[in-house]
Amino acid sequence: MRFEGKVALVTGGGSGIGLATVERFVQEGARVAVGDVDKTRLDRVQETFGDAVRVVPCDVTDELAVETLARTAVDAFGRLDVAFANAGIGTSGLIVDSDVDDWKRTVDVCLVGPMLTIKHSAQHMTEGGVIVVTASLNAVQPGRGMSAYCAAKAGAAMLVQVAAMELGPSGIRVNAIAPGLVRTGLTAGMWTMPEIVDEYLENAPIGRSATPDEIANLVTFLASAEAGFMTGGLHLIDGGAATKRYPDVLGRVTGATARP
Repeated sequence: MRFEGKVALVTGGGSGIGLATVERFVQEGARVAVGDVDKTRLDRVQETFGDAVRVVPCDVTDELAVETLARTAVDAFGRLDVAFANAGIGTSGLIVDSDVDDWKRTVDVCLVGPMLTIKHSAQHMTEGGVIVVTASLNAVQPGRGMSAYCAAKAGAAMLVQVAAMELGPSGIRVNAIAPGLVRTGLTAGMWTMPEIVDEYLENAPIGRSATPDEIANLVTFLASAEAGFMTGGLHLIDGGAATKRYPDVLGRVTGATARP
């Protein structure tokens, strides 16, 4: 019950890592404001967790929606102690072939979204507040055809460092997590192409993918008092994949390893 009496906020909380973390927060005593763009998922979250949660439709690129999510946590539960900026999307394609609108959308969700979550959550926090941002292994390891995602996640890692500097004097800690391959709805398509999954597993010393629950373990640790002297960090949870190379997913999908 590390979060007894605490209130948390989770974006992208309707599935995958976000949902697993909502479950952990609730199990350990917290009440949670959950944001997601998928109303059906939000309805399931409300049905599953009942009065322990409030659900809010939230596109993290919309500042008013993020502000509303943070305010809902405070209005419904009286305070805000933890924010988990988790919402994310990805796109794939060589830089020279990229659609600029798709590129910007990935950056908006994966970088502007965390900035807005930090901005509006921190305003409601007092000393002891914690913010955790989902970055990625791709914050430190490039992937061919993943320029928007890699750039956004690297930016999120640096954003966390700046936020830790700025919010530290107020007693608010800010950290990022960097997952490797996690089996979620966002990555489900990979399992229809076993050769891609095999390459990921070959390039992770542990030799497997992670579960959302394993990532939630790290998030809840960083959000707890046990991590009270940790801030400004990017915490890899990748099965050791950063020690090797990133799979050529685009090449596997297109059957090409170089642009003609």
